[in-house]
Amino acid sequence: MIADLLRALTAPTPQAIPADDAHLALAALLVRIARADGEYDAREVARIDAVLQARFDLDAEAALAMRREAEQVEAEAPDTVRFTRAIKESVPYEDREGVIEALWEIVLADGVRDHEEDALLRLVAPMLGVSDQDSAHARRRIEARRG
Repeated sequence: MIADLLRALTAPTPQAIPADDAHLALAALLVRIARADGEYDAREVARIDAVLQARFDLDAEAALAMRREAEQVEAEAPDTVRFTRAIKESVPYEDREGVIEALWEIVLADGVRDHEEDALLRLVAPMLGVSDQDSAHARRRIEARRG
């Protein structure tokens, strides 16, 4: 599955990818956001696992396995534009704001709105077709849940 996703991400033209690959692409994007500030700590890892469990209805073991695959994909994959293109082609518009919420969960997992993570998310949201305003609403929803 990793090899298929990497091939799709490096294809010269956009193409829709199967749902399982789209899930892995999203997981890899979560990892990329978490690593954007040069730190990838236990709180971010735990939050990624929790997001994967909730979003894809996985048990803890399956979420852990998906995150580990995602870490490998993220390390080997090309630029972030390819991730967002794969997700945009595979995730219906109405579900993309949920993707942005998941990304904000990771950015805010360590309690710090780091500049590098924030900047990457501001780049990613429009690539997914989500406005800055909708991204800000998603961020506020996550902040409200975190208390």
